[in-house]
This record gives sequence, C-alpha cells and structure tokens, in this order.
Amino acid sequence: MILGFLDPVAFYLFTKPVYWYGIIIATTVLFAYLLADKEATKRGLKQDTMLDLLLLALPIAFIFARAYYVIFRWEHYAGDFGKMVAIWDGGIAIYGGLIGGFIVLYFFARKKEIKIIKLLDIIAPSLLVGQMFGRWGNFFNHEAYGEIVTKQYLEDRFIPNFIIENMYIDGAYRQPTFLYESLWCFIALVILLLIRNKLAQSEVFAAYLILYGVERFIVEGMRTDSLYLGSLRVSQVLSLVFVVGSLIYLIALNTKYKNKKILYKES
Repeated sequence: MILGFLDPVAFYLFTKPVYWYGIIIATTVLFAYLLADKEATKRGLKQDTMLDLLLLALPIAFIFARAYYVIFRWEHYAGDFGKMVAIWDGGIAIYGGLIGGFIVLYFFARKKEIKIIKLLDIIAPSLLVGQMFGRWGNFFNHEAYGEIVTKQYLEDRFIPNFIIENMYIDGAYRQPTFLYESLWCFIALVILLLIRNKLAQSEVFAAYLILYGVERFIVEGMRTDSLYLGSLRVSQVLSLVFVVGSLIYLIALNTKYKNKKILYKES
C-alpha cells in the first residue's frame, strides 16, 4: 500500500481523473520544444522544422518508451493488454523513448536533407529539460525511488518536507532518486548551455551523452525498480556504453582536428 500524501490525481474532468504525471509530461514537452525551436532558428533551420519533428517523434518516442518498459517487465504485463497501454499509471523508460525518437530523427533528417548531427546538437539541451522536469511525474506517481532510509537521513540532506513525506512508500521512507536525477539534469543543462557555443559540431550531443550517462549510471544503482537483463541493470549498461563511446568519439575527433592543423602548418 502506498502512503505518500500527494495524490497522483490532480483533478477530475467530467468524472475522469487527470493525473499530475500527464500534466507534467505535457508541460515538459512544451518547454523542451520551445528551447529546441529557438536553437534551430539560431542555427538557420526553416521555421516549423522542430514542430514537424516533434509531431512525428513524440508519439513514436512514447510508444517505444512504454514498449521498452513492458518488455523488461514482461512477467508483470504478459497477457494483460489493458495494463500494457495504461501509461497514465506510470512506467515509461527514457532510454526506450530516446531510441524511438532517434529512429524518427534519422529518417526525418534524411528526408529534409539536414545533417543528423546538427539536429542532435539542437535537441541535446531539450532532452535534459525533459529529463529534469519529467522525473517529477515519477514523484507524483510514487515511482523511481531508492532504498529504505530514515526520515532523519532525508532531513539531514535539507530535502523539503513535502518530498520527504511523499517518499513514505510501503511503510518506509525512500531515497528520492527522482530528485537526484532532476537536480543533476538541471546542472548538466546549465553546463551544456554555457559551453555549447565553444564546442564543434557533434560535440554538443556527445557532451549530453556523457553528462547524462554518468548521472544515470550512478543514480540507477540506487534505485529499487530498475529494469534488468539477467543480473545487469539495463540502464547502467546503456549509460556505460554511451559514456565510453562518447569519450572515445571526442578523443578521436579532437585527434583528427589536431592532425589536420599539424598538416596545414607543415604544408
């Protein structure tokens, strides 16, 4: 039994519940889009390019995010289609959404004849906005939390009381891992916005993968509701792959630039 004192239902509309989860996700999508649209304009893309991409990518991303979650929790959803589609009860995976979104972005970029890496650099800050605000949907749904701790432990870390009380789940206080990720994504967003104009093309998205991947690897290890593949936490594996792959890419990219400069000077 969940005893958190904040109700996942924000209000009722004609007897139908409207969930905080949905309100937060919708608001998050709006802010993420506005940021991406502003960045796209600065980079010379046609008006409505990001809106067209959003309208195509958003439904596919949600489908992939839910499918990813259901697949790795198959024992819970098998044979119950109603549960599979009940996204309002929570249960979407960020990495699943990213995979679906990237597939759409790839074909969109080819059709519009836009460099894929240019679009990835544009949306990188928006992805952090989505992850920063989106985690508060988990807060209202009483999910994405960590191991049992004492109330004093949470108070000693200056966590607001309304968060502490909402982390009282199944008879115990829990680590607010949703909060840790949200705060980390905020810091990562500030860093990315400050350094993006100093980075070469493709380095912005690589920096995003590193900043988010490091955080997700650490925080995922604190959660009690991770998705597993055997004995491995799927999100930790993906985070490690993204971080290591991005670091190798950046090293190779900068080595290439350095060699070009050397060849230019020698010629």
